[in-house]
Amino acid sequence: MLLVLGMLITFLAALAHGYAPPGRCLGPCNVHDPGLVRRESDGMYFRFSTGNRISYASSPSIEGPWRIMGSMLPGGSSINLPGRNELWAPDVQYVNGKYHVYYSVSTFGSQDSTIGLATSPSMDPNTWTDHGSTGVSSQPSKPYNAIDANLFTDTDGSKFMVFGSFWQGIFMARMNAASTKVASASSNTAYDPSGTHAVEGAYMYKYGNWYYLFYSVGICCGYDKNRPARGKEYKIKVCRSSSATGHFIDANGVSCMAGGGTVVLESHDNVYGPGGQGVFMDPVLGPILYYHYVDTNIGFADYQKLFGWNRIDFSSGWPVV
Repeated sequence: MLLVLGMLITFLAALAHGYAPPGRCLGPCNVHDPGLVRRESDGMYFRFSTGNRISYASSPSIEGPWRIMGSMLPGGSSINLPGRNELWAPDVQYVNGKYHVYYSVSTFGSQDSTIGLATSPSMDPNTWTDHGSTGVSSQPSKPYNAIDANLFTDTDGSKFMVFGSFWQGIFMARMNAASTKVASASSNTAYDPSGTHAVEGAYMYKYGNWYYLFYSVGICCGYDKNRPARGKEYKIKVCRSSSATGHFIDANGVSCMAGGGTVVLESHDNVYGPGGQGVFMDPVLGPILYYHYVDTNIGFADYQKLFGWNRIDFSSGWPVV
C-alpha cells in the first residue's frame, strides 16, 4: 500500500509540475561528469570534472560564481595504462580528515581500466597526492568495466565502492577502512539485459531508511558527431533497497538487475541528456541532484555540456526533482 501511494505521489508531482529547470550556474559552467563537495573548514564548494587531468573549480555557493583552480594531477596518473593522461569521471568524498578523489584510467570502449585515488588535506592547488590504483581494475576477462567510481560510507562506517559501465552493468565492492584499497570481491548490483546494457555512472545515497542507487542510462552525451536517436540519450534512473548491498528495486517493484529503474530526470524543455550525476546534501537547500546536460538553446558542439543541479524531494519515498 505504501509503495502504491509513493508511486502515485511521484506521478502526480511529475504530472503537475514537470521537471524543474536546472539551478543557476555562474562563471565557468562547462563540465563533464561533475563531482561536488563542500570544504569542512570554510564552506567553500569544489566541483571536479573530466578533462585537463581532472579539472576543478571552487565557489562560495552551489550557484557560483565558479573559479577555475586548474588541474588536480597536472602530471597525469601514476597508473601505467593507456589513458593515464586522460583521467575521467571524478568522485570526491571527505574521508578520515582528507579529500579523496577517485578517478578512472581507461580509453573509450576499452575494458583495460583502473580506478585510481588522489588525496588532499585542503583541495588547494599543488596539495594533491596520487596514490595510484585502488585495486578496482578490469580486463577483458572481467564481467565489468572498472570506471565511474563512487565511494559510499554507510552509517556504521562501512565503505563500499560502486562502479561500472556497460558490459554487465554496475558492481559493488567493499573497501578497507581507509578507503584506499578494495577489500572484497565485486558483486553485481544493477544490470540492463537488453541492447548494449547502457547503464553506468552509479551513485549511492542514503536518505531516511532507504539506500538509493542513482545511475545514468543511455548514450552520453549529444555531440553533433555521435548524437543518439531521440529517446536513446542519457537519462537518470534510481532504484532503492533497505540494505546498502541490495536487493535494489524500482517504484514498480522491478529488480535493478532485470532492467528496472524509475526515471528521476530526463530530457525536457531545453535540457537534453542529463546524466553523470551525484547527490549532495547542501546545508541550506537540502539534498541536491547534480549532473551534466546539453542546453539545446546553445547547441550540441563538443564540450558544451553544462553543470546542472536540482533540489530533491524525497517525501514520497522516491526522489522527485
